[in-house]
Amino acid sequence: MDVTLHLAQDPEADALLGRSPLAALVGMLLDQQIPMEWAFKGPSTIARRMGADDLEAHEIAAQDPEAFAALLSDKPAVHRYPGSMAKRIQQLCQYLVEHYDGNAELVWEGVDDGRELLRRLQELPGFGKQKAQIFLALLGKQLGVRPEGWREAAGAYGEPKSFRSVADITGPESLTKVRAHKQEMKAAAKAAKP
Repeated sequence: MDVTLHLAQDPEADALLGRSPLAALVGMLLDQQIPMEWAFKGPSTIARRMGADDLEAHEIAAQDPEAFAALLSDKPAVHRYPGSMAKRIQQLCQYLVEHYDGNAELVWEGVDDGRELLRRLQELPGFGKQKAQIFLALLGKQLGVRPEGWREAAGAYGEPKSFRSVADITGPESLTKVRAHKQEMKAAAKAAKP
């Protein structure tokens, strides 16, 4: 994996996301209740604070939970909820160590069916159906991972130029379109409440 992503809108953080499958998964995990750029900058911040230029699943899984939570809590915090996210990141890394020898790319490498890949992504700690579909769309649209039926498995997120999620962000203009879509969805949900 070595592509240019534009999810963090920060060259160093985006370079890490484009070359590191684990960083991309961690960024996706962090992408909730905070701005997308902040979430996807998180892996770079974690790596730097750990004194490394990449994330390593074995190392993160073995960290003392309190020390790892403190690392995410240092100012500026990696997430709005650094303690709970530290726990989730460690659970993700422990799962990867147990099931994929710590190699995040093995989650999708060699998978030739979109539904199977979606199932594998949904098995990851912290990845529900929607998050798994968005990550599957990111894999297909920007990272060249396109098993048969990937678009269908990704649902609406797999549609070309749908501008629904991070899978469609390729720069500032597409980021604006994705933000507008998310605001429309929130407004529609709010209007539907009695």
